[in-house]
Amino acid sequence: MHLTPREQERLLLFTAAELARRRLARGARLGATEAIALVCDEVLEMAWDGVPLEEVVSRARGVVAADQVLPGVANTVPSLQVEALFPHGSSLVHVPEPFGPADPTGPGAVLAQDGDVDLAPGRLRRTVEVTNRGDRPVWISSHFPLEEVNPAVELDREAVRGFRLDLPAGISREFPPGTTSVVPVVARGGQR
Repeated sequence: MHLTPREQERLLLFTAAELARRRLARGARLGATEAIALVCDEVLEMAWDGVPLEEVVSRARGVVAADQVLPGVANTVPSLQVEALFPHGSSLVHVPEPFGPADPTGPGAVLAQDGDVDLAPGRLRRTVEVTNRGDRPVWISSHFPLEEVNPAVELDREAVRGFRLDLPAGISREFPPGTTSVVPVVARGGQR
């Protein structure tokens, strides 16, 4: 028998869902993999049967109860998405909080320290004038080497060699076209 990759994935998902069903039948709690497989399998079957998308999402959130999963599963799976084949064609089904809301202090939670946190303590800081000479906005992310930014951005590249924007990790700043800003920069860490 020749199976397409999509058919192979469907059978693998079904097998993992069956494992989840067997575990639930004997009273065992599910890990993230089996719980996700079970919800996705049910979503795919509801879609196959022509259940409306909104109802599929609503019913999917009740497939596995919060007390049927191991601690931390709700934290590690804040949502799931599966492409399902409905009678009208394929749709992406997004299920928010499939195993209930995350425990804000449970396994995998991010617990922020009270007060201010000094970012990159002890590193050299300065300010630099940045002008976007281009006709489109330019976004520069927190850890991008400033000497390598888009050529449309005018700044003293030698003065910023080894520096980055003084922003928390994962944050970006927009420089609209035709604008000039004075921004704080900080020396990068590690090998340069």
